[in-house]
Amino acid sequence: MAIKRDLEIWIKEALMELGGQGHLIEVAKIIWIHHEHDLRKSGDLFYTWQYDMRWAANKLRASKDILPVKDSPSGVWILRP
Repeated sequence: MAIKRDLEIWIKEALMELGGQGHLIEVAKIIWIHHEHDLRKSGDLFYTWQYDMRWAANKLRASKDILPVKDSPSGVWILRP
C-alpha cells in the first residue's frame, strides 16, 4: 500500500530512469509501470495519485531536489545535478 509521501521517491526514481529530466506525463507513465499494483491497493490515492504527484513535485522543488518551475521548460521536471 502506497502513501502520498512515496510519490516523492517514485518521482526521483522515474527522473533518474529518464536521464535526470522528464515531462510529467513521462514520469506518470514510469510510476504506473513500476507501481501500478501499489497504487491499486492504496485506497483513495488510486484516484488522486496524478494530482498528488504534482503536489509531490512541489515538495521536491521546496527541498531543492528538482529545479524550480522558472528554471525548466513547462511541464518538465529536472533533477538538480
